[in-house]
Amino acid sequence: MKASLGMWIGWIGIILAVVGFFYYPMFLGGGAVVLGLIGLTSPQKFLAWISIVLGAIAFFLPMLQ
Repeated sequence: MKASLGMWIGWIGIILAVVGFFYYPMFLGGGAVVLGLIGLTSPQKFLAWISIVLGAIAFFLPMLQ
C-alpha cells in the first residue's frame, strides 16, 4: 500500500473517531478501529495507531456511563 493511501486511511479513521465521540459512537468508533487496522499495512503506522486508540475510546466510552 502506498504511503499516501495509508495517510488518507489514517486521517479518515481519526476523523471518524472524533465524530464518534458525539454521534453514533458504536458505529463510528468501530469504523475507526477497522480503518486503523487496515492502515497498519501501510508505512503510516502512527496515524493508524492513533485511529485505533481513539476509535476504541469512542467505542467503549458510552459503556462506562
